[in-house]
Amino acid sequence: MTAFDFESLYRFDDQCRDGLTRLCGIDEAGRGPLAGPVFAAAVVLKPETRFNFLRDSKKITAKRREALFDQITEQALDYGIGAASVEEIDRLNILQATYLAMERAAAALKQIPERILVDGNRMPPNLPCEAFTQIKGDDTSASIAAAAVLAKVSRDRYMTRLDEKYPEYGFARHKGYGTAYHYEQIRANGISPVHRRSFLKKEIASGVPIL
Repeated sequence: MTAFDFESLYRFDDQCRDGLTRLCGIDEAGRGPLAGPVFAAAVVLKPETRFNFLRDSKKITAKRREALFDQITEQALDYGIGAASVEEIDRLNILQATYLAMERAAAALKQIPERILVDGNRMPPNLPCEAFTQIKGDDTSASIAAAAVLAKVSRDRYMTRLDEKYPEYGFARHKGYGTAYHYEQIRANGISPVHRRSFLKKEIASGVPIL
């Protein structure tokens, strides 16, 4: 197996920056789970900054993500974190709620960036400057990878706090994703206020109680 070229993420950003200072990467975390908000982050890295082992947040350990979170938030030129609630997900649908979280992350930046790179192939409609999509951006762009780490860690921490309020569901264990254990707890305990009802239509139709 070929070793991952971590430096390639920074070379990509340098090309996209094209002399600009404030290149922003945006990514989300939590589109697929059955419970909890969807999070997004926007990150503007200093052109000279390098982080060891930065890449797609799904391909690094939770311990390394936590360490990178601290490094990125301390050393980034700017960053913002946004979220869309379970109620917004159910009302708008997950795609529109993801756009909303991304727009909120960009709005949380201290200064409007000069150019934005968004992970994926769909563009939120209300970003503050010119923006481009990048498929598999979290393994292509350092800025997007940094945003992915911030979004993932922020959401995981939030779900761990929800576990304290709803310990019967095991949110700290699966972070709201649809594991066999999570479905078992939904059937045993009902659908909580932090579950996405639009994701659990079959369970609602089958008579699982809503708390």
